[in-house]
Amino acid sequence: MPGRTRRVRLLAIAVCLVFVYFLPIYSPPAIHWTKQPEKWPITSTIQLPSGTPKPIPLVQKKDTKGADKQRLAAVKEACKHAWSGYRKHGWGYDEVEPVSGYGKNSFNGWGATLVDSLDTLWIMGMKDEFEDAVNQTKYIDFTTSSRNDIPLFEVTIRYLGGLVGAYDVSGRQYRVLLDKAVELAEILYSAFDTPNRMPETYYYWKPSFSSNGHRASTRVVMAELGTLSLEFTRLAQLTKEPKYYDAVARITDAFEEWQNQTRIPGMWPTTLDASLRSVSSHGMESFTLGGQSDSTYEYLPKMHLLIGGQFDQYKDMYLASMIPWAEKGLFRPMTPDNLDILISGEIVSAWDYDNETYYETKHSKGEHLTCFAGGMFAMGGKLFDLPEHVEIGRKLTDGCIWAYNATTSGIMPEGFIALACPDKNKCEWNETIRKYILRPEAIESVFYMYRITGEQYWRDMGWKMFRAIDKHTRARYGHSALDDITKLHPEQLDGMESFWIAETLKYFYLLFDEPDVWSLDDWVMNTEAHFFRRPENPLGK
Repeated sequence: MPGRTRRVRLLAIAVCLVFVYFLPIYSPPAIHWTKQPEKWPITSTIQLPSGTPKPIPLVQKKDTKGADKQRLAAVKEACKHAWSGYRKHGWGYDEVEPVSGYGKNSFNGWGATLVDSLDTLWIMGMKDEFEDAVNQTKYIDFTTSSRNDIPLFEVTIRYLGGLVGAYDVSGRQYRVLLDKAVELAEILYSAFDTPNRMPETYYYWKPSFSSNGHRASTRVVMAELGTLSLEFTRLAQLTKEPKYYDAVARITDAFEEWQNQTRIPGMWPTTLDASLRSVSSHGMESFTLGGQSDSTYEYLPKMHLLIGGQFDQYKDMYLASMIPWAEKGLFRPMTPDNLDILISGEIVSAWDYDNETYYETKHSKGEHLTCFAGGMFAMGGKLFDLPEHVEIGRKLTDGCIWAYNATTSGIMPEGFIALACPDKNKCEWNETIRKYILRPEAIESVFYMYRITGEQYWRDMGWKMFRAIDKHTRARYGHSALDDITKLHPEQLDGMESFWIAETLKYFYLLFDEPDVWSLDDWVMNTEAHFFRRPENPLGK
């Protein structure tokens, strides 16, 4: 009898185990964003400029050489390699880990590489891959997320910019791209529902949070607040919905109001108090064209282009910032060959308790992120008749090329310190952040300098950069960030951010492509290198 009882118990346990094995694993239902009644609706709307575009000076050099087909093919092959790794091993995820071959979500799980790469695929003639990606884009559900907040800046430049740019470059024939852009923009627009209409830069989207009133932060990163205008303005132009423009125009007005109230008039500190719509009045403040600031300045001349120069607000703000920064914030580093180059540094303002006043300290440090400034100065110089700024752009871009050439690997570090000095002594060089994460800013300025000057030198320097980067970053499933560019053989970090295809490879490709195909006199690019169609210029091309 005991033996029979034991057998019955074992049978019961076995049945339970089989039941549990085949029972579906329970997961709670996904929470979805839902549109909430606005707590602080606007009472009047700033209208999108809809007049006749004004004549704007041409940017590109005429009669430059055609495509460099051999180099163009090499860049396209690198893009195909990176895209193939993502398509096979990271599809639907934000990124693929290029060494291990696993997908990962670094943002909101909406396929950052998928959306960010769309216009690159079209521009490189990878139409089958583009169609495949567009079809997958249909299934992105922006109303739910793998994280509790939405980083407004990153989502705007990568996703919203990616969708709008792909819609524009493909001749506006894929309506789903615009529809998905509007779907996303409606969610992002909710972040602007604050008392002063300054957005929450990290928006908590779940109904349990979003249904409550919220305010902008007392401490926001300047670039995260100031780098939304191109994307929302272009969407407003395409949809004829002025509220998208209104949202970012209010931010621009705030920046204009702040501009001459800061410790360095014309410039903005890296952090701002968005809740009070004011600059801070105490503590240490940093002024730079680098991280936390960069794209705010970048967007000023680009917005002037996107609105067809119909009013001078963006032009005036650009000139009010870059003319003084050219005097105060740039430095010539000591180099062994006494090169005539420039680096954009940092100025820190702090309170002197003894003298009860602010004092400034200049830091002769460079960042890969500041390398965009060469292209910005050169373009600003062309647009606003400042030939000396084109020359500044040349020297800044050469400064970044020098930083590439100064390392063992031939790749520029994330950050470094150089000694600012006018004599011919050897440069003091210290790589403070030795990794390289596939950033685009240096080749971005090389591209702009080539398009503006037409000089073969820039193509040759870009090719040298591409060969070094491709050599060290190429991994089994894409291209990988590197741990230390001072090593002869840097270790791969198994990370490939979406901007590798969206920006870095795109700029390399455009550098060697036929200049008139994607002309800077027809298009303006956001900070993620997504193309937006400019209004027709009365001056033609």
